[in-house]
Amino acid sequence: MVNVDAVPAFRDNYIWTLHDGEYAVVVDPGDAAPVEDFLAQRKLTLVAILATHHHADHVGGVGALTATRNIPVFGPRGESIPTVTRPLAEGDDAIIDELGLCFSVLDIPGHTAGHIAYDGAGMLFCGDTLFACGCGRLFEGTPGQMVDSLAKLAVLPGDTRVYCGHEYTMANIRFAQAVEGASVAIRERAAIEAAKRARGEPTLPSTIALERETNPFLRCTEPVVVRAAEAHAGHALADPIATFATLREWKNNF
Repeated sequence: MVNVDAVPAFRDNYIWTLHDGEYAVVVDPGDAAPVEDFLAQRKLTLVAILATHHHADHVGGVGALTATRNIPVFGPRGESIPTVTRPLAEGDDAIIDELGLCFSVLDIPGHTAGHIAYDGAGMLFCGDTLFACGCGRLFEGTPGQMVDSLAKLAVLPGDTRVYCGHEYTMANIRFAQAVEGASVAIRERAAIEAAKRARGEPTLPSTIALERETNPFLRCTEPVVVRAAEAHAGHALADPIATFATLREWKNNF
């Protein structure tokens, strides 16, 4: 059985650690120290690293983790990450023999130009593209790219567990409530996630089904979301990309 643990890093990053009690894989290790501590405490052997994009808070610890280990580092083919040894793009697989895992790679540009996700075994590791009740800022991509990327994730099975890179959920829910104030699903989610935070627990993983129901960035064709975006913009919006762009700018300054 493969367990998934959230190893906190920096202010709000999660380094997802998959393990079976003997072997471990880490996703987006921005800092090596908390990973090394976790591995030592659990007596785990690190056998691979998965990277979703080039930002330092996601790959900054890779060099230290591989300095004394000869292990594969999977990462996006479309980005320059010197520590990546297995560059991947959509259509490729990341196979972790020690844990019996095979992840399909999806290209999901928008947050960065070459961002990828890993999908397999009912799990999605999506870095900073899809967040719980939100999405990443557009540092390198376009609204159209991000709309396409989020659509690619939204059609995954509803019970797919979503493991993203940051604990941004409560702030994202507050924005979702500003967009869809009458949503019972968002109100219920707010109570559930707030209780988790009060207990010191991560709000993650989410699920694709929950995101479809409560994440405004996956709901850019819903009339209530379009109306809210148009009210914020002060004019009609031509299509879902325009709605998304308005929502993203609104969230940037929320």
